[in-house]
Amino acid sequence: MTAGVPLCSPLSIIILGRNTQHLSSQLSRLRLNRTHTTPPNDDSRQHPTSPRSVARQPSPLPTTLIRARYTPLPIFLEVSSPLCYRYQIKDGIMQGMWTDAYRRRKQYMPGLYDSDSDDDRMDIDNESGLDDRMDVDSSLGSEGGGEAAEHEGDEGRDDDEEDDGAEYPVTGSFFGPDNEDEGANDAGPGDDDEEEDSGDEDDESEESDGEDGHWRQPPQAPNPAAPAEDPEMLPPLGRQRVEDAIRQPVHIQHFPLDSAGKPIQQGSTVFDSYGTDASNPWTGRSHAGASSSAPGSNCLDRLLSIEGLPEALGLSFTNVRHLNQIVDQLPTGRPRRDLRVYYRDALECIKSLYGDPNFAGDLIFKPERHYTDADRTLRMYHDMHTGTWWWDLQKDLEKETPGATIIPVIISTDKTRLTTFKGKTAYPVYMTIGNIPKDIRRKPSLGSQILLAYLPTARLEHITNKSARRRTAANLFHACMRKILERLKDAGNNGVAMASGDGVVRRCHPIFAAHVGDYPEQVLVTGVNYRKCPCCPADLDDHSHADGPFRDLNAVLDALETVDLLARKQACKAAGIKPIFQPYWQDLPYADPFLSITPDILHQLYQGVIKHLVAWIKTAFSQTEIDARCRSLPRNHHVRVFTKGITSLYQLTGREHADIARILLGLVADMPLPDGMSPVRLVRCVRAILDFLYLSQYPVHTSETLMLLRDALTRFHDNKQVFVDLGVRDDFEIPKLHFLDHWAYLIRRLGSPDNFNTEYTERLHIDLAKDAYEATNGKDEFPQMTLWLERHEKLVRHERYVSWCLAGRPPLQSLTHLAHKPPPDRVKMTKHPSKKAVPLETLQTEYGAPLFKNALAQYAVKCCHPNYSTRQVENAAVNVPFTFSSVPVYHKAKFWLGDLHNHRLSSDEWDVLHATPARRDKRGRHVDGQFDTAMVKMTNDAGYTGVQGYLVGQVKVIFSLPKQALQHMFVGAVHQPPQYLAYVEWFTKFTTPHSVHGMYTIKRSLNDRGDRHASVISLRAIRRSTYLFPVFGPTVPAGWTSGNVLDRCSKFYVDPFSDRHAYHTIH
Repeated sequence: MTAGVPLCSPLSIIILGRNTQHLSSQLSRLRLNRTHTTPPNDDSRQHPTSPRSVARQPSPLPTTLIRARYTPLPIFLEVSSPLCYRYQIKDGIMQGMWTDAYRRRKQYMPGLYDSDSDDDRMDIDNESGLDDRMDVDSSLGSEGGGEAAEHEGDEGRDDDEEDDGAEYPVTGSFFGPDNEDEGANDAGPGDDDEEEDSGDEDDESEESDGEDGHWRQPPQAPNPAAPAEDPEMLPPLGRQRVEDAIRQPVHIQHFPLDSAGKPIQQGSTVFDSYGTDASNPWTGRSHAGASSSAPGSNCLDRLLSIEGLPEALGLSFTNVRHLNQIVDQLPTGRPRRDLRVYYRDALECIKSLYGDPNFAGDLIFKPERHYTDADRTLRMYHDMHTGTWWWDLQKDLEKETPGATIIPVIISTDKTRLTTFKGKTAYPVYMTIGNIPKDIRRKPSLGSQILLAYLPTARLEHITNKSARRRTAANLFHACMRKILERLKDAGNNGVAMASGDGVVRRCHPIFAAHVGDYPEQVLVTGVNYRKCPCCPADLDDHSHADGPFRDLNAVLDALETVDLLARKQACKAAGIKPIFQPYWQDLPYADPFLSITPDILHQLYQGVIKHLVAWIKTAFSQTEIDARCRSLPRNHHVRVFTKGITSLYQLTGREHADIARILLGLVADMPLPDGMSPVRLVRCVRAILDFLYLSQYPVHTSETLMLLRDALTRFHDNKQVFVDLGVRDDFEIPKLHFLDHWAYLIRRLGSPDNFNTEYTERLHIDLAKDAYEATNGKDEFPQMTLWLERHEKLVRHERYVSWCLAGRPPLQSLTHLAHKPPPDRVKMTKHPSKKAVPLETLQTEYGAPLFKNALAQYAVKCCHPNYSTRQVENAAVNVPFTFSSVPVYHKAKFWLGDLHNHRLSSDEWDVLHATPARRDKRGRHVDGQFDTAMVKMTNDAGYTGVQGYLVGQVKVIFSLPKQALQHMFVGAVHQPPQYLAYVEWFTKFTTPHSVHGMYTIKRSLNDRGDRHASVISLRAIRRSTYLFPVFGPTVPAGWTSGNVLDRCSKFYVDPFSDRHAYHTIH
């Protein structure tokens, strides 16, 4: 990792300068031993690796190692380049300068002297999801974090409001003074106060235009117009046809030029550099050496404590502390403050990801067009290489320099808390590449995301004017990112030879493609004013710019190039951005920051639109009734029951908003509004937003699903006036709501939204920030964190190398993470039953199966006589012998749901069905039983999607038959019964969805005597569990609880939003 120095700890070495001779002369008193350095600004030369490493293994990321021996305490500091940048603040003015100064440290940093460490690729464990270490503003985010700050049009001052009129002197720096009067509310991403106000101004201080004045406009991105092959309007289609089209075999149109992604030569792989000793690949592992103690301040204190010594020597100090106080009073030309940025060489990180043998069999080298039919009429979008951006850019590069391999660079930034009470934060920058399929990128344990940098997290409180503080923070962010990504400029223009994991060398062009972050990060990256759209110049309540025009990049670049400071500020204001000092994307080839902002399921939908919708519903309806309905909903594997309601919840995470979204439509479906106002428009708004939410999470989109997205958004806008009529809202100028207009275009451009979900970034905070911090002593933590992460990376990489050796060194091209085989059996049961022998009488009383014996007898007759009529079956069932008195019972069953063709919804692949009676827990408390409802296949024409051929039934008992039953009940059976059976009570058939909320309505199926229809069926006939909303009426009837509502209520709505797979199925 690079230390953008100085490391402000008691004994430290500041950064390397340009001149190594000057370095030696400056540190001669410290007896500096320069192991090796790398010439600055020479990208063509290979960076030497560390002579020692934790595992004595090659590192794909370069390091420059400086060892300082100061009596004889060894200290190691690794940087990615000897040409490192230091940011200094003096008298409120922030300056950038190259530094070759070196300072001493009074004590060594624990953990920094054990061994030399190479940069390596990150590995992230625990892909299963988010654990409790995620802070309240992380992962499925929190209102208490950056999201609570936005106010999204609710409050906060207008962006067009001017500063308080102070004129800033032209100092040559790009920051305003720190001694102005308090101005606008502070909301800068570089300051934690950003989370408490959303105001910002576009009246910026006068700024320096750069250092040398020579600037060349980079190549521009292709025209962002909508692709011609995608028709704007298609005939209206039903969900059934759309779902069926997605599941058709994929027809691929490869890029027509063979030169795209063409290999140059066959090189060596990363594994080749380990050597050939396959018998014991751990032989070369280094051991951490011990260091001896060195004389320090205590020794001098003891010396000076000798009576009369300070007076005899004429010293003006009596101990080390007094000496340091005197030294601190001496005048200095150094700045009062400095900020540290720890970073890696971005190009070397890209080489590490691109050349990782772990991804050798899965890398994508050129764009493709995927279609659902051979006629190429319906295009599909999923991974980045299926979008229009990669295809169009490949055409442009092939015209200029044939044989290019594009590497889409995806950057993610997000600030996170390291401690709860101490207020320590980290600002990590993550990077991945679009050549790695999204199914790999979204799994942290596979290591496809790499930690690129830790940005400064200083609050800059010495700058008292909040407007100047925000500008300083923004310029600091771009200055750091510009330095981190500077090598991508030449590499993107001219290409650089890179070897993939299998050793094949290609000429690769790393191109900045996407920046993933929440709304404050989007504003920071693009430089637009707060409460403005980062993509287009339209007002937030203008929804007519879904496919453009977007912000004019050429106008923005021309404005940033303006030399005169006042004219530059005015030009930037006219272009719709703030006058940022050299934004990091300004010189990157083919970069368009306004089209690099990606759709985000977590922050834009769950922590954005859904959060607002829930708040509006709380205001519109009776909160007491809302909470009563939440408490009375039945339990299900996918649905959370809020036993205390939802109206009193605060600082909700994204996961909690997702849980609320599953039940939101059922809560408002038949709830009356106050004053007798019709709830029809409100219910339609809720249905429209939920449709958009679940459609957006499709792992693959087509032109038709994008039409459904737009239709859902149109339905919301057509009915949203109801919230104004209710007094809930005055307007809908909400940035995240407005941004939904651009989703369809951005999906066509960059692929499906699950390529860029910030949920993945939030998850990375655990492994690459929080765990790393826990490994430190909490003092000057970032050097320790970087070293800990480097060692962890190398060990993970070496472990994979060992696994490859033990597997017999298979060809790297054959290694893939995308090969997915369905389980051998879609029904998974426990090895042993939950109850080995449950009496038949107990099934009738405790399990609620009063007709169990009759239903089982009829099932036996049908197996023996499949051609019998219903009346014949009923008559023959009377004579079926029962030679057993109990059956083995299972309390749950798991069902593999399957998925889209070649596209997995991995988080919802398994469904759990419960059939558990009431019981007492360990403390003797009553626990209600849970008997889930399920969709049961009744006919052979029942498909993967839709409800045709299915019935809903409540599963009361899951059991298997004892041997006695097989010997006596199924004598002469045409079909032997399966191993697992289920007793099910039926509901009525599906009819027509409700005209307002679109849910199916079903009732209990009863016979002439009022008894429920029940049957014994094969467990394999169950498709999946189904969630039912009780039809409460105006208020929840007294006595209805989560445990008894399925028995007391007679009319239900079928919930299509219980999980993503249910939305594919129930329509």
